[in-house]
Order: sequence, then C-alpha cells, then structure tokens
Amino acid sequence: MTHGMHTDTQSPYLNGNRGWRDTAAHYALLPLRVFLGVTFIYAGLDKLTDSAFMKDSGAGSIGDMMRAVKDSAAIPAMVDMALDAPVAFGYAIAFGELAVGIGTLIGLFARLAALGGALISLSLWLTVSWASDPYYYGNDLAYLMAWLPLVLAGAPMLSLDAALRARRRQRTGGYR
Repeated sequence: MTHGMHTDTQSPYLNGNRGWRDTAAHYALLPLRVFLGVTFIYAGLDKLTDSAFMKDSGAGSIGDMMRAVKDSAAIPAMVDMALDAPVAFGYAIAFGELAVGIGTLIGLFARLAALGGALISLSLWLTVSWASDPYYYGNDLAYLMAWLPLVLAGAPMLSLDAALRARRRQRTGGYR
C-alpha cells in the first residue's frame, strides 16, 4: 500500500462493505410504493363510501365539483366528458384508484398500475387542481411525479411481480 492510498480490498467504498448501501438501493422504492398504494386504496374507498360524492349534484358531489372546475381546467373538454355522466366518471375514478392502489401495494403488474396512477394524477392535475396558485399547492402534480419512478422501475422487491419472475427463472433454468 502506498501512502494515503487504499487498494481495492481495503477501501470501504470499493468492496463488499457496501452491502448496506446495495440493500438500501434495492428497497428504495418500497416506501413510495406503500404510500401511493395505501393512499390510492383509501381515495377509492373514500369515494365509494361517500354518499354525497357519487351524485350528479349537491354539496360534495362529483357533478358539482366538476362544474366548479370547468372554467379553470387546462383542458375543459375533459371536464365536459366527465359531466356527460358524472356518477359513472366518479365510479371509474374510484375503481381505477382501487385497482392502482392494490396493484401498487402488492406489486402485481406494478408498472401498469403505476402508469394508471400517473394517468389518474395527470387527469386530475389538468382538471381539478390546474388552477392551484402557486402550482405547488395542488397535490396532483406531485402525485404524478411520484408515480414516474414506479413506472420506470416497477416493483423489483417484495412484490408478486418479483415472485413470478423468480418462479419463471426457476422453471426455465435461470434464463429470462
């Protein structure tokens, strides 16, 4: 060893002593998956169990909410489509949130679930929270950004996707 220099076997940054960092990197998306999964399950259930929400009109209804944001939405035509059948739209959003939340939480078709979450968040940002001023007061844009790492990476750890991949690899002798 030369003065002040470490060889590869002595450096804590170049050998197996990085184990905890590798482990942390493998599990880095898990808190995000749990948060988004639980939040979207809760959001879907909250809509489905709120008797005021699933109505064409009235205080707290999906219909009144959509009418209130129509003029301030980035894409008013999206709001018009929802207003054609506000209750059906409310159920579509609620069941979409449930499917996204469950898929994300258990890691089944995780990239597809994350894409669904990103699309729901995008549509809500372009309609419901578009007029938030300043923009960072609206949470739908932040949710959209939170979904993107899961769209890219899926659920590589502690997921049904990972278990299914491992099972396929075992059946095919380690390939794929």
